Amino acid sequence: MKYLILGAGPAGLAFANRLKQAGERDFLVLEKEPEAGGLCRSAEVDNFPLDIGGGHFLDVRRPHVNEFLFGFMPEEEWSIFNRDSRIVVNGNTVNHPIEANIWQMKLEDQVEYLKSIAVAGCNIGQDMPRDFVDWIYWKLGAKIAEDYMIPYNQKMFNKELNQLGTYWLEKLPNVSFEETLMSCLTKRAYGTQPGHAQFYYPKQYGYGELWLRMAKAIEDNIEYNVSVNGIDFDNKTVVSADGCRYQADVIISTIPWLEFDEIIGMPEELKASISKLKFSSVQIEYVPEQLDTEAQWIYYPDASLPYHRILVRHNFCGNSKGYWTETNSERIHVNKAEKAFTYMNKYAYPLNTISKPEIMEKLLTWSKARGIIGLGRWGEHEHYNSDLTVDLAMGMADAVMH
Repeated sequence: MKYLILGAGPAGLAFANRLKQAGERDFLVLEKEPEAGGLCRSAEVDNFPLDIGGGHFLDVRRPHVNEFLFGFMPEEEWSIFNRDSRIVVNGNTVNHPIEANIWQMKLEDQVEYLKSIAVAGCNIGQDMPRDFVDWIYWKLGAKIAEDYMIPYNQKMFNKELNQLGTYWLEKLPNVSFEETLMSCLTKRAYGTQPGHAQFYYPKQYGYGELWLRMAKAIEDNIEYNVSVNGIDFDNKTVVSADGCRYQADVIISTIPWLEFDEIIGMPEELKASISKLKFSSVQIEYVPEQLDTEAQWIYYPDASLPYHRILVRHNFCGNSKGYWTETNSERIHVNKAEKAFTYMNKYAYPLNTISKPEIMEKLLTWSKARGIIGLGRWGEHEHYNSDLTVDLAMGMADAVMH
């Protein structure tokens, strides 16, 4: 075929549908699972939708992306929410982000956090450090670092944190002492809002419904239950687990590079670098308890709790109940008690290790020159939200067709 697309998650589905809308019919999507959606799939749990990949929502910040997606699931089928996310730290429950909402803490804690921020490295003119942990202290001050950022990231990634680089943290807002003090005095948040400040969520379905409809629009061009484990750069061919071979003029790979057991035609040094890419696995667990909160999701840096955050389903999914937890696979406690529902996502988050940018730049540049393009969260090994993934896929489809 002309285009072979590996993976029917947001990246693969957006790319394929963009091709079809432009009149291209010579493409095929291969999907490992029996249904489409990737990390954005939903299941029916306790009579209501639950997103098995964790918390995924449609951000409002890219209107052209939403217009494209509303072509499959019209806007009237979505509710729009103002984000209500909170952090439980030291007996305080404050809105996210923590640095903008210290004013919601007990007065004595406000004083301690303000003192810490005042002498943070970024506020007293110190040079920015390179190591992740040092950067957190430099950016946010010791109090936020030790009470929230370091324990939370240890729970979420469960790795030696200084394996992580600092290049991905530039998007964090500035934490100036002056703004933080003003927020405490005026009792309101200062600074920029984080992502998902407003978001869409389906009124009657889980988030996975959108991707099922996108898959339906190209149903004649998808094969399910096809696990790809080999790729040949010399012949632009992939091989499935059952030995089927697929050849294309252009291959778009949205699956993890680590899933290729056999890679033919790639320099050994480049092939070896793929094994250095790191990721975390996360288990989703449903809890039927109804929580007395208006928050949609809540972060928990407390090391005594295995999970790092919860998604309060009944505050965004109409008429539902309960919540679900997200727990790094290495923090799952052995518990023989029967659970309502759990799901393990092997590939949940790409880790932003120090060496990752160099590895991926070389890998993607070399592969693209040979007609094999990495795309999306796993094709590019970047922690992209679904709206950004769709945006990139639309742009890539337009580029390859011209």
